[in-house]
Amino acid sequence: MSHIRLTSKYTNKTYDIEVYIPEIEPPSDGFPIYYVLDGLYYFSFVRDVVRIQQLNREKTGVNAAIVIGICHQKEEMREQRFIDFTAPAKNLTIPERLKGKLSGGYGGAEQFFKFIELELKPYIDQHYPVNRQAQYLFGHSLGGYFALWCLYTNPIAFKNYIAISPSVWWNDEELLHMGNLLIENGANNGKHHVFIAVGEHEGFMVDDANRIGTLLNEYNLNIEIYIAPDENHASVVPTVVSRAIRFCSRN
Repeated sequence: MSHIRLTSKYTNKTYDIEVYIPEIEPPSDGFPIYYVLDGLYYFSFVRDVVRIQQLNREKTGVNAAIVIGICHQKEEMREQRFIDFTAPAKNLTIPERLKGKLSGGYGGAEQFFKFIELELKPYIDQHYPVNRQAQYLFGHSLGGYFALWCLYTNPIAFKNYIAISPSVWWNDEELLHMGNLLIENGANNGKHHVFIAVGEHEGFMVDDANRIGTLLNEYNLNIEIYIAPDENHASVVPTVVSRAIRFCSRN
């Protein structure tokens, strides 16, 4: 495992990047690769699931893969997540619980995507054996919203998308009203796979996950929706990572 630090000219922020490389000979076309948002929290979960389960691929179906953790600086993580993971909006509608709490800003998803696509990916491709036809994006909560936003706006950037407890509620549930982008940007070509999971105790987010899954299915995307029994927003990720990774390995 290695650690690098990149400063983006698009976001003007510095990110710590954690890199896991399988300790085996890479396939001729390179390793599949997972890009994990909120890497401070979730890189180790995804890394360990991939590392352990690929050892018994015959039973788990999990392929050896590179895992990249994209980490905000810890002291600014809360504010920067709202900036990096949310789309620009002329008229933002947010829940009462967030009013007065977005002093750091929002709407920087386009710049953050450029960091991933134009700065991070080229660096990784240059230094590691990557299969560019098997790139996966993993996000939870606002990160799950960002993953789905990427699917809508830049679908070819990744083959598979993992959105756990996605913040479909953001900006008056805008993702539920953007289906036309799936057609305009070619996401409805039947080649993309989307894994959506939510804990059964996440209240309205369970309904949101089902609604977004139903919408995506109507646009010819390959969808799996999983409602995790007895889990909530804080506990769901560790319990569904294995299922999400197996989903990507199958597809």
